[in-house]
Formats: sequence, C-alpha cells, structure tokens
Amino acid sequence: MTLDLGTALGLLGVGFCLASFAVKGMVPLRTLAIVGNVCFVAYGLVESLLPSLALNIVLLPLNVARLWEIKKLSTEIVRATQDSPISQWLLPHMRHRSLKAGEVLFRRGEVADRLFYLAKGGLRMAEIGQRIGPGELFGEIGLFSPERRRTQTIMCEADSELYEMTDEMIFQLYYQNPKLGFYLMRLVAERLLKDVRRREGEPATA
Repeated sequence: MTLDLGTALGLLGVGFCLASFAVKGMVPLRTLAIVGNVCFVAYGLVESLLPSLALNIVLLPLNVARLWEIKKLSTEIVRATQDSPISQWLLPHMRHRSLKAGEVLFRRGEVADRLFYLAKGGLRMAEIGQRIGPGELFGEIGLFSPERRRTQTIMCEADSELYEMTDEMIFQLYYQNPKLGFYLMRLVAERLLKDVRRREGEPATA
C-alpha cells in the first residue's frame, strides 16, 4: 500500500498530536504540538481541507508564543540565584495589591493559598513582633505545610505595596521549570533555620 503525500502528512500530524498528550514537560509538549500544527497545515494545503488549515493556522502561532514564554521563564529561573532580584523573574507573574496602615493581610490559622512579595512599606508579624521589609518574599511556610494554614498574623505598619501569587500559579510555574521548586525549598529551609534561631533568642520570619 502506497501512501500519498496528503495522507502521510495527516498521519504525521496525528502522531505528533498524540505524542504531545503523552509527554509531561511543557517544552516538549509545545514543541510536538507545533510540529503537529505544521503537518496539519501542510495536509490542509495538499488536500484543500479548509477547516483543518484554518484551525492549525490559528493554533500554530499560539503554541509558538506559549513555547517562547516557557523558554523565557525557564531562562530567567536558571539565572535566578539567592542574590538576584525577584522582580526580574517572578513579579511579572504576580498580582499587585495595596494595603493601608493597620490592615491585616492574613491571620494565624487561616487557609494559606498564596505567596507574597513586599515591594514597598512595612509589615509586622503580630505574634512575635518581627518586621517584614521591602524586598522580602513571605507566606511560603503555610503554603507548603501539611495543614496549609498560616503560622503568623501579618499586619501593616505603614501603607504598603505588595504582590501576590496563588498556589495554582506557583505549581504551574514549577511544572514548567522544576528549578523554581529548588528555589522555594531553599527559601523554606532558610525560614526554618531562622525559626530555630528565634527560639534560641534571635529574630526570625514567618
């Protein structure tokens, strides 16, 4: 049995499309989807199938754009070190929020479902009196704890500008690049070490 060009291109498109559902990584998934789109576009041109051609002409640039975004984020996370400004790679994916002096950001025991970054102002942990200053990332302990509950009450000492990221977005970014997980693990470890020091008489963060 001899396959004509159109049938071969269609089968290749189906194969790459199915393969994209089988892989776990976002980069190979988008790459396979792009190759599948190209095959289906060629198939539509050869066989004069307008619906297939139109659909994949739309999907192709979308998949290329998503692949570029993933690669860009991956590169930024790879460059991220303990000394690199978080604003360079994490803030673009966070939502801005403003709080007035005296407001409570969250209370101890509440459900922990997001991570925070303080850009401007000042916060304080009510239970231990420890201050959180601009440039600090916080809220990760409750987010990754088994109970998923806040361990401290956070209050605003002054008008503050901060950014927040939901746990869903964090897990999405982690899925795109597991190196983010190592960054957060290091951050959690640092917090826990500070908690140990606080119990020995030194200040710590929540």
